[in-house]
Amino acid sequence: MKNNKFKIFGLSLVTLLGITACSDLEIEETDSFITEGFQGLENASSALEGLYGSIRGQLSDQANTYALREVTTDAQLIPTRGADWGDNGRWRKLHQHEWGLEESDILTPFQQWTSNQLLASQIMDERSNAPASDALEARFLRAFSMWNSLDLFGQVPYRDTQLSSSELPVVLSGVEAVNFIIADLDICIAGLPSTAGGAGDDLVSPSKSAARFLKAKMLLNKHIYENQLVEGTTGTASSSDMAEVISLVDQITADGFALQAGYFDLFLPTADNETIWYTETSVQNLIYAPLHVNSFGLAGGGGWNGFSTLAEFYDLFEGDPNINRVATDLTLLDGQEERRGGTPPEGLPFTGTSGQDSADGYEFGSNIGYGFLINQQYDLDGSKLQDRQGDDLQFKREFTDGTGAKNLINNNEQTGVRIIKHNPRNGTGTQHKIQFRYADAHLMKAEAMLRSGGDPTALVNELRILRGASALASVNEQELLDERGRELYTEGWRRNDLIRFGQYLRDWEFKGASEINNEKRLLFPIPLPQVLANPNIVQNPGY
Repeated sequence: MKNNKFKIFGLSLVTLLGITACSDLEIEETDSFITEGFQGLENASSALEGLYGSIRGQLSDQANTYALREVTTDAQLIPTRGADWGDNGRWRKLHQHEWGLEESDILTPFQQWTSNQLLASQIMDERSNAPASDALEARFLRAFSMWNSLDLFGQVPYRDTQLSSSELPVVLSGVEAVNFIIADLDICIAGLPSTAGGAGDDLVSPSKSAARFLKAKMLLNKHIYENQLVEGTTGTASSSDMAEVISLVDQITADGFALQAGYFDLFLPTADNETIWYTETSVQNLIYAPLHVNSFGLAGGGGWNGFSTLAEFYDLFEGDPNINRVATDLTLLDGQEERRGGTPPEGLPFTGTSGQDSADGYEFGSNIGYGFLINQQYDLDGSKLQDRQGDDLQFKREFTDGTGAKNLINNNEQTGVRIIKHNPRNGTGTQHKIQFRYADAHLMKAEAMLRSGGDPTALVNELRILRGASALASVNEQELLDERGRELYTEGWRRNDLIRFGQYLRDWEFKGASEINNEKRLLFPIPLPQVLANPNIVQNPGY
């Protein structure tokens, strides 16, 4: 039976928790609900369902957390195309590292992840009488939520549910925050079920391997997290932490998880050996955001014509940089590695196969390729697609304005190479988004080996050969960072990786000149209402 942990429940409880989690407003003493303090949840299992639903909604958004993880990097950007995607410079400021204190993409994630971990703590509270399995899942989701707060903001407001509501939340950071999250994960590793690789629907619930994955991620970044509030200090990965990362990945392998051939098949809602934990989260935004409004052609749909990538990121992949084609059956044509994908010349005839929709005798969306889309795009019948001005729709490497100058404003509808991993040919309503994947764990092990004096070349080449890329003679830090970019693009890890490899502050196209090497951008600012509401919070350095 399909696990239903991700149904969305009413928002009233979550909204209330979001307010109480982040702020301590002045309340009259006569307000018995606040004065009495937390006394337990009436239905902990329903609250857990609501928590899953909230997280699912947060992870489906192309803005907020996703934007902070990806749009602030070299891998993703959204130019303003005429009147489209202006939004008062919202998207440009993220990519250019010119965000301020009141950006919605910063305010919202802080509130969301703080609210999530408070609700998880309330589910775990013994007065809520949660079943043991529910309490363990809540503990994992608390660790996941606190990790997001720590990774993005460097600080984690934490309210002990046993204390009076008049007590301000304490703020965990550095060593204290790392130890708290790892302690939760150790309990999860001991108590969560051992779900094997390839278990399909069962992987929607966290397992021992999911907890091991997140702990490995914590340890790999531990030297960053413990020093990120100290300006000019990043720390050094310890050999003991790297040894534990390797051990954790080996235990994940022992549970039956492994690398699997067929790169883009991994993102289908079918069982595979790589998925460690996924959420029943809609991938619709990741389909529509990069595609042109006419991309669906005869099918009559439309994209949002926004999300693109820098040419320098696209050039990390093997293959002719100026062309990226595949045959109708997706056979690679231009010497590109599998992960770069390509554009087909037409759609596929509709055969009635389960899961496919018909579009005038063709498979819906089958004219749209996977991976990186560049140059001429085609309709289902093989005719050239056109933009809204009637020009042939050709996605270009560069971002230029009406004068031909490089710019992020006044772009036309064709600028920028587009990236798409979740394809409309598989259904735009798919509710399956991978959060933790074995290839990431495999590369974490390789990185831990490198950081502790070992040689990860064989591990990296094992993955590259499987993905149709040539073997490397040796692997250094730059090659390992590049490999993570090639394997994990748009999966939410690019900012985290760039920081750990010391490259988040480097120059890239369109970054503000004054923001290059600006250390305050390693963390996002704490929203001002939270700083004012809780004296335990100190604004992050530089803001």
